[in-house]
Amino acid sequence: MALVLGRKPGEKIIIEHKDEICEVEVVKSPDGHLRLKLTGDKSFNFYREEVFKGNDSIK
Repeated sequence: MALVLGRKPGEKIIIEHKDEICEVEVVKSPDGHLRLKLTGDKSFNFYREEVFKGNDSIK
């Protein structure tokens, strides 16, 4: 399954899984770059793809 959305700074996407919620918010840095702000319960682990794929101990 895939979801492709356009979002503006300040807008969020909510991910719900087994009564747990993660928010993904688009934020703009002072230099104008768009960033993602991820907020979730302590049970969520967030990884950049290159870190996740390069670390066999977390798979």
